[in-house]
Amino acid sequence: MNAALELSLQFAAFPGAAAHRAVLRPARVRRWVAMALDAPAEIAVRVVGAAEGQALNRQFRGKDYATNVLTFDYARAPVVAADLVLCAPVVEREANEQGKTLEAHYAHLLVHGTLHAQGYDHETGERDALEMEALEILLLGALGFSNPY
Repeated sequence: MNAALELSLQFAAFPGAAAHRAVLRPARVRRWVAMALDAPAEIAVRVVGAAEGQALNRQFRGKDYATNVLTFDYARAPVVAADLVLCAPVVEREANEQGKTLEAHYAHLLVHGTLHAQGYDHETGERDALEMEALEILLLGALGFSNPY
């Protein structure tokens, strides 16, 4: 993997945003997303607070809670076009619950969301889930992170 990437990194205003900005430096985010690409891509990564995360999940998935990452994929060929929305408070809470660093959890979710943008889907069946998890483990290992599962 590792294809050409046009990246936009955006941060909403939310309590504690500075700590998330410190972890999500542009070069780092670019490296994590690019690692999971197998085609050229134009991807926007937006880091949001709980209210925006919940509103987007409710509007687009019909689920009235904030989730860790939402992937909005618009095209897969010839260029992958997608928005990845990460809900900072959820990511931070999950990292703490799972005993991971914030950096490791963000890396996992960005790889995960980038794979979704290319058509991988863990919700379509056990085989697809196992394929996606195995690829995530491999890619995160190449980035220096341990198995996220």
